[in-house]
Amino acid sequence: QVQLVESGGGSVQPGGSLRLSCAASGLSFSMYSMGWFRQAPGEEREFVAATRWGGYTTYYVDSVKGRFTISEDNAKNTVYLQMNSLKPENTDVYYCATDHGDMDFGSYYSQAAEYNYWGRGTQVTVSS
Repeated sequence: QVQLVESGGGSVQPGGSLRLSCAASGLSFSMYSMGWFRQAPGEEREFVAATRWGGYTTYYVDSVKGRFTISEDNAKNTVYLQMNSLKPENTDVYYCATDHGDMDFGSYYSQAAEYNYWGRGTQVTVSS
């Protein structure tokens, strides 16, 4: 059974940094697509970043390019989202997700509906 557990959220001031972690179990980590999404209450989940093949291929939403970095530690079955230069508009609940290993990653990496397993989320609050 695939399980994803996020951690690392918290409250920071604008310009600060956080590193989110997503520990995965029940899958061969490097063979699966791993994504980070964000969601505000009453809104749809939005794509933030994704990676596959041990971090060899990565994608980001334009608004976080140059500030956020997604990476994997295959030995720990953990995917990270390093978030730098945080802004108040980055405030949200952040979720990690993975698929069955069969996604056309290059075409659908940003589509929440293509991911099959989700963690419970971790809150990120950026405020002065």
